[in-house]
Amino acid sequence: MIVEKLHAAAYSIPTGGPEADGTLSWSSTTVVVVTAHCAGTVGTGWTYGHRAATAVVNDLFAGVVKGRDPMAVPECHAAMRVAARNAMVPGLVGMALSAVDVALWELKARLLGVALADLFGRARSAVPVYGSGGFTTFSDTELRERMSELVHDQGVAGVKIKIAEDWGHDERRDLHRIEVARAAIGDGPALMVDANGGYQVKQAARVAREAARSGVSWFEEPVSSDHLADLALLRGILEPEVTAGEYGTDPRYFRRMCEAGAVDCLQVDATRAGGYTGFLAAAAVADSFGLQVSAHCAPTLHAPVCAAIPNLRHVEWFADHRRCDRMLFDGSGVVRGGLLELDDRPGHGVTLRSDADKYRTT
Repeated sequence: MIVEKLHAAAYSIPTGGPEADGTLSWSSTTVVVVTAHCAGTVGTGWTYGHRAATAVVNDLFAGVVKGRDPMAVPECHAAMRVAARNAMVPGLVGMALSAVDVALWELKARLLGVALADLFGRARSAVPVYGSGGFTTFSDTELRERMSELVHDQGVAGVKIKIAEDWGHDERRDLHRIEVARAAIGDGPALMVDANGGYQVKQAARVAREAARSGVSWFEEPVSSDHLADLALLRGILEPEVTAGEYGTDPRYFRRMCEAGAVDCLQVDATRAGGYTGFLAAAAVADSFGLQVSAHCAPTLHAPVCAAIPNLRHVEWFADHRRCDRMLFDGSGVVRGGLLELDDRPGHGVTLRSDADKYRTT
């Protein structure tokens, strides 16, 4: 058996309304979908990023992977990293590589007729999630309704909202929205915030002290994740856990972050970190430092690999990606009682919808 064909296409899904976090706004999400073909079987992988990643897959990686053994995914992964040396893996190229890696693992699982979670080896039967998507563009009413729905209808144990609006230029509204979210979910569930690197160090410390009154327990990227010394400083003085890692592309990135003492929980995104191969490596790095892992976004894609790591904290049940998954794929994940259920069908159980082409971009 050999990989006969590798192909990527981009799909653009509009948001339901204006969306923004502390440092960026958007009106659509682009999903780059990769399919790997062998003997009439198709493996599917994807990443969320610019449509230019399709050219990286089709022009750079397709020729590298074609003709290789679909059972030898680590060999394919290593060959892609070698081929991408001058194109440089961090960023767009790494996202393309990640989508191919996921497609190859799924192809292997389908050829073997097993679920990906079983191929990796299960550490759990379902994965815990937290609700995410409290965008800065939401009114108080919309924020209250979205957070309440996550807790009371889907049973999540915690929710996360975006803060640091306009690069931290409206601290009063940030703190007000934290209070609104806490009132909506009640005293029990965890309240988490994500600044997307929008604050300065002392500003982040000031906001965290005020937010502690609302019981905020998770402070994601209070400052840029490029500044490991600043993250480590804040981790040492703040009551909430300090977290980051969503932009990691290889095990060395995660090792540097852990060695710096920058995080209490390491975030990893398989759609950026090298697919399932990279995710498993990052989880091992975190475990060597006694840290748990939280999967950043992409809940449907993350479910099977997160079922396989003992040091999992949770998966981000992110609103945008939940919507994209439902609109593009059949078989996207379901949450009940705060747990993302695993699919027992071969692979990750997800296939591209027959009507997906209406979202396809050139």
